Amino acid sequence: MKNDLDEISAKVRLEEGSVVIEQLLLECYFSPGISTKELARRTLLPVPVAAAIKKELVKAGALTQENGTRCSRAGTAWIEEELGYGGVNRGLYLKLTAGDADWKAELADVLSELQDIFRLRPQVDVRIDQSKCTAETSLRRAVLCLKQHALIGKRVLCIGDDDLVSVSLGLLLRKLFPKGTPSKTRIDVVDIDERFLSYIAETAAGAGLPIQCRRWDLRQPLAEEWQGQYDCFFTDPPYTLQGMTLFLSRGISGLKKRKGALIFLSFAHKSPEFMLAMQREFVRMGLMVSATFPRFNEYEGAEMIANRSQMIVLKTTEQTRPEFAGVFEDALYTGEVKRTLRIYRCQLCGEAVYVGFQGDVPTIEQLKNQGCPRCKNDTFQLIEKKSV
Repeated sequence: MKNDLDEISAKVRLEEGSVVIEQLLLECYFSPGISTKELARRTLLPVPVAAAIKKELVKAGALTQENGTRCSRAGTAWIEEELGYGGVNRGLYLKLTAGDADWKAELADVLSELQDIFRLRPQVDVRIDQSKCTAETSLRRAVLCLKQHALIGKRVLCIGDDDLVSVSLGLLLRKLFPKGTPSKTRIDVVDIDERFLSYIAETAAGAGLPIQCRRWDLRQPLAEEWQGQYDCFFTDPPYTLQGMTLFLSRGISGLKKRKGALIFLSFAHKSPEFMLAMQREFVRMGLMVSATFPRFNEYEGAEMIANRSQMIVLKTTEQTRPEFAGVFEDALYTGEVKRTLRIYRCQLCGEAVYVGFQGDVPTIEQLKNQGCPRCKNDTFQLIEKKSV
């Protein structure tokens, strides 16, 4: 069936890729008898495109057309066995994925367990821009992942996880599958902090959650065996332009090479100038913004960002590629950026520009926004940095 989805995507010339065909199948699985118009509405597709996909899925034997559209036996078996939905609590799933769902009421026991886990987590290390998000925020991220069809049966990567999103994802899965978490779901964590990795691993082992932890310094490219393996990733990176771009780059290298793969980026609310620089980086990496949720994340004691940050959901395209592929040598964390002077070279004309403390430009985002002082190009290479 997986090959059929790719063939259907090519036949219909579907710009969204095969990911949206999976979503359409799931809508038919959970809402048998659904109309074509409703399928189009739920998948955000034009009605003719939804109808064309449905027609091809009927030909492939995955759907049947009787009193609306529903999955055939073969289609049902594929969703349950290959996508990993067999044994899911359908009622709870439908409640949690409804647009106006009161997920906190449905997951009160999970949230209570998570709050106990959060109370014992390690203290944050501000030198590497860690901050404590609330248990409710962490679980809210997991519910968002479920709503975006990026959790069940998927491989999820957490790029840094002092927010314990991996644990929230695992506990949500356990709640959804009372007879056992689907074997196809896997959650991996990469982080430089051994304390959090050990705590997550111990928690996962005690609760029977499908989580694996790996220590890694993200200044180095991801190990080859981790690249191209994941369906989506979460990251709450350092709130510097370099930090965001680096963490996104490492996550992109871990994603499967497909259109429509999801990225869940938590980031501080910033100035218009910084936000413009962020969006330039998204475009440079071939990412599209699918949704933005202001004040989505709440933190304990993070007064500098008013205890709140936004959630930005990004999707990959055919043009997606990491900005940083090799070893990263620039300033990364907020403290590093504030006390360094860095020399960047314009990649078009070779002009050298001093960035940082007592430099020509205070920040790299400002330099990228205004462009090279000689040629106005906006791509630069770090050639030297020194502490001030």
